[in-house]
Amino acid sequence: MQHQAPENFKVKRSLAQQLMAVLSERIRTGQLSHGDRLPTESQLMAEQGLSRTVVREAISGLNAAGLVETRHGIGTFILGPSIGALQIDVFAIKTIRGVLDVLELRIALEVESAGLAAHRRSDAQLAEMRSTLDELNDKSTHGKAAASADFRFHLCIAQASGNRYFADIVQSLGGGIIPRSRINSAAVARGDQASYTHRLQYEHEAIYSAIARRDLEGARVAMYLHLIRSKSLFG
Repeated sequence: MQHQAPENFKVKRSLAQQLMAVLSERIRTGQLSHGDRLPTESQLMAEQGLSRTVVREAISGLNAAGLVETRHGIGTFILGPSIGALQIDVFAIKTIRGVLDVLELRIALEVESAGLAAHRRSDAQLAEMRSTLDELNDKSTHGKAAASADFRFHLCIAQASGNRYFADIVQSLGGGIIPRSRINSAAVARGDQASYTHRLQYEHEAIYSAIARRDLEGARVAMYLHLIRSKSLFG
C-alpha cells in the first residue's frame, strides 16, 4: 500500500537545500541584487557554520536554478530574479502541499511542451536531450547528485517545443521544480532508492523515445504519467 504524507507535512531538507533556501530568499527580497557577488565559500562557511562540501553543493544548486553564475577564478554572481520575471521561490517550499502545487503547475505546462517537442524538435536538440539523459542516468545509477541534470533534461524538452515561452517559464522556475533537488523523494514514498531511481530512468526514457520517434500523443502521455506518478508519491 502506497504511503501518502499529509499535505501540511514539513519537507525535510538537507543542509545544502536549507542554505539554498536562505540564499534564494535573499535574492528574492533584493538583499542580493542582479550583478552582486555572492559571499565566498569561506564567508558562507563561517556565517552558516557549514562545511565547504555543503556550501559548494548549495551553490551548484543555485547555478542549476539559474539564480547565480559561477565565473571560475572570479566568483559567483547573482543573475536573478530579473525585473518582470516570473517569481516563484520553489526553494522556499516547506510543505508537501507546496510540492504538489509545483507538480500540478508542471503537469499543465510540460505535457503540452513534450508533445510540441515531438513535433518540432531538431536532430541537434534530440542529440542534446540524449546526452543530458545519459548524464542523468549515469549520476543516478552511481548515487551522485542528479537534480541539475534532471532539470536540464526537462529544459531541453521545453526548448525543443519551439515555443520560447515554455522554455522561459521553465528557466524562470529553475532547478527547484525537481522534487529531489529539495527533498528525498524515495524516503517520502517509503521506497528504496534503487527502485525509485529505476522508475525515474524508465519514465525519462519513455519520454525521450516518444520525442525521438515524433510521437506527439505518446510524448504527452509519457510526460503526464511521469509527473502524475511523482505527484502520487506525496498525496
